[in-house]
Amino acid sequence: MNESSKNLVAYCGLYCSACGLCQGRIKQSVENLRKVISAYGFDEFALELANREPAFQHYTEFEKVLEAIDRFVKNLGVCPGCVAGGGDPNCAIRECCKQKAHITCIECIEMDICEKLITPPLFQHRIKALKAALRLNP
Repeated sequence: MNESSKNLVAYCGLYCSACGLCQGRIKQSVENLRKVISAYGFDEFALELANREPAFQHYTEFEKVLEAIDRFVKNLGVCPGCVAGGGDPNCAIRECCKQKAHITCIECIEMDICEKLITPPLFQHRIKALKAALRLNP
């Protein structure tokens, strides 16, 4: 594995090249959604649809979320991967691995019980992926 490939494996075990932000898919999806909404004029009558579907009462909040995604992606820029300094600067997993001099959590004997990996529940799949990688590369 070359050095740039190593930087694309996050401390938590995620592969950065599979990330929708890294690939630009999140940004492109927001742009595409906005184009379609505008092309069909949906933004102009969405609030009128609230009589049929109450969720459309929140259409302006939806637009704000799209704007927030745009700002977030723009501020993030091209993410080099967390090992190379990208990603969340406050990531507890990154700090823990650095303190323990681990390349990934897979090296840690506490991986199965680690609160940083278990919380939030979204991260629980990472433990399974890390364990699978450990079985493949003993």
